[in-house]
Amino acid sequence: MKGTSKESARFRLTRPGTVRLKDHPTRLSADPQRKKLQESVEKDKQRIIELQELLYAGGRHAVLLLFQAMDGAGKDSCIAHVLGGVNPQGCRVWSFKAPSVEELSHDFLWRHAQAIPARGFIGVHNRSHYEEVVVVKVHPEYLIGQHIPGVGAAARVDAGFWKGRYASIRHFEEHLAQQGVVIMKFFLHMSKAVQRERFLERIDNPAKNWKFSSKDVEERAHWDDYQRAYETALGATAAPHAPWHIVPADEQWETRAIVAGLVRERLEKMDLRPPELSAKARAELKRTRERLDTAGA
Repeated sequence: MKGTSKESARFRLTRPGTVRLKDHPTRLSADPQRKKLQESVEKDKQRIIELQELLYAGGRHAVLLLFQAMDGAGKDSCIAHVLGGVNPQGCRVWSFKAPSVEELSHDFLWRHAQAIPARGFIGVHNRSHYEEVVVVKVHPEYLIGQHIPGVGAAARVDAGFWKGRYASIRHFEEHLAQQGVVIMKFFLHMSKAVQRERFLERIDNPAKNWKFSSKDVEERAHWDDYQRAYETALGATAAPHAPWHIVPADEQWETRAIVAGLVRERLEKMDLRPPELSAKARAELKRTRERLDTAGA
């Protein structure tokens, strides 16, 4: 799905404001042409591989890709298909689970700050610091374990508490952008009906049983709460330097094609080039070439 910037803009949020997820599609077409989508992903993936090598060689910028979604939306498979061919020396994926005791002893951004990619690298966060304003907002009782001053055993917090967290996230991402980290945030937008289908498939297909957790179904009961939490988080933290992309996720090959196209497009806009050698380094290369030519086979 080699789209233009104009086409890609329909998925992108670059300014804070009201977000209504029901206004965004969960699929692009009723009958997607899978073969064309697969070919599109493969083509964009090959280009991403080339651009990642230039990113690594230049060592001036880092790229941070954040993925958020409801359970079953296909984050893992999307990441695997889009970035599966990238040199692992220049790319790392972090899958954030429930925080450990050590992580809970720090502020809520600490463990995510530890996982920011170095310059020249692509870093992927499969779930991210946004869990702290989505999952924790739906389940404020999780705040008790964070030992936050002023938050008691009842874990009762007001709207000001969440506004503070959104502000912390905005400042964090602004700081990263100022240091040369290119940020892309993806929300894979899946319908409740398709989530049910995927859960049933995990139950009925022995090869996918390992993916299923009864806790996922328990969380499904909070669907509307999660949708509201995501709407608020997306609307509060979209920015030109850290845009959100609301990607249809009912058809997985559509999702993969859209994400691959967006990542490829963003990397191309970075105008990545090999580093220029100094005159001294070029002279050394010339001398080395001459020695090799003289030595022969």
